[in-house]
Amino acid sequence: MLRFIFLGLFAILLAGCASYGKVENAPLAAAGGPAAYSLSTFQAQWRADQTAMMVAFSGGGTRAAALAYGVLKELRDTPAPGAAGNRRMLDEIHSISSVSGGSFTAAYYGLYGDRIFEDYERVFLRQDVQGALVDLVLNPLSWFRSTGRTELAVDYYGKKVFSGATFADLRRLGGPMIVINASDFARGVRFSFIQDYFNLLCSDLSSFPIARAVAASSAVPVLFNPVVVENYAGCGSKAQDWLREVRERVKDQADLSLTVDGLESYSDHDRRRYIHFVDGGIADNLGLRALYEMIELSGGMKEYGRRSNRQPPRRLVLLSVDAATDPQSTMDKTTLQPSISEAINAMSDVQLRRYSADTISLMKASLKRWAAEISTPQQRVEPYFILLDFKGIKDSEQRNFLNQTPTSFSLTDEQVDALIAAGGALLRDNPEFRRLMTDMAADSRLRH
Repeated sequence: MLRFIFLGLFAILLAGCASYGKVENAPLAAAGGPAAYSLSTFQAQWRADQTAMMVAFSGGGTRAAALAYGVLKELRDTPAPGAAGNRRMLDEIHSISSVSGGSFTAAYYGLYGDRIFEDYERVFLRQDVQGALVDLVLNPLSWFRSTGRTELAVDYYGKKVFSGATFADLRRLGGPMIVINASDFARGVRFSFIQDYFNLLCSDLSSFPIARAVAASSAVPVLFNPVVVENYAGCGSKAQDWLREVRERVKDQADLSLTVDGLESYSDHDRRRYIHFVDGGIADNLGLRALYEMIELSGGMKEYGRRSNRQPPRRLVLLSVDAATDPQSTMDKTTLQPSISEAINAMSDVQLRRYSADTISLMKASLKRWAAEISTPQQRVEPYFILLDFKGIKDSEQRNFLNQTPTSFSLTDEQVDALIAAGGALLRDNPEFRRLMTDMAADSRLRH
């Protein structure tokens, strides 16, 4: 951690040295057509099932990545009640939305499927990624690079974690839709790395590196430079026409109207020629709002599902994996004035917790409304909101240990083991997940 703090100080010292973002997104004219990683192409290939599970992975460095991985392992090891063959609850996942640390696990699973259970711990979770990045930044050969610190991270992730994969590789038949989210630094709007959003930039997502998207999703400002993409002009007005339709639809909803404002700003190619993306946790550290916006901006769950030309599922599941901690503060034990670091952490933690609480309330209400929208007289769609966080750990000593786990990209084997185990235990013990399993088993018995 001291090395990472030093990296922050070193970044400030180098702030006077000009650096430029490396542009690696192609214009839309080079797009591969049907290979686009978009909502429409994904919906067309997704199988029709009785259960549709949407998953969200939060930010929180390797802590978030390991907790999310533990949940995936538990879903893998849990047979889907009543399903034919060897179907697992892991196979019920329809989509995964992620920010920051959670994006590493989401992207790796999206790319490699069950291979994640063979090598992900070795490739990422048990690596001192933070130390490797610090060493790269402190290497004198890197001091005067014109492209900045984040490019070192992109290169590292591309070589060591994602093997140079692009979004064309991510479009794996049968796998869930992976929605990696970042924040538009200038406007604060959430931005999802899917072709539907890249259309607003007149850009082709298919050749865009996964490592660059994940680096954007986890680029903490100051410590890392933003990931820069070019906003191209001249691709037509279809995307803007869609936004005008959306604006009329959400004109009475302040939060969605602000989102549309931010997305519409991309049409001003002269003023916004280059877009700077940073940590997705700034706009939403839970990864839930991206799912909310995609569904609401599409016209609601009924319209979102209509595009796939499928019957609605019997069960609509939203699984949120939140790796946020509630560490014990020593501030109130002394008259010593808080340090600058403690003051900043206290202010940011309060705002983060309040915003996350509002997001959870919004998603619970929205999930019920979405289920009602797609229910029919013949079939009621049942909603399930499954929230996994460290508050659900029953053992106080274990809960305290997890809450002291830092937000970093370097954890001990003991910490990684504890987080993976916690992910499995939280899911197994969650009352809403148990209700889902009971209902699936009961439905199976009725059908047979």
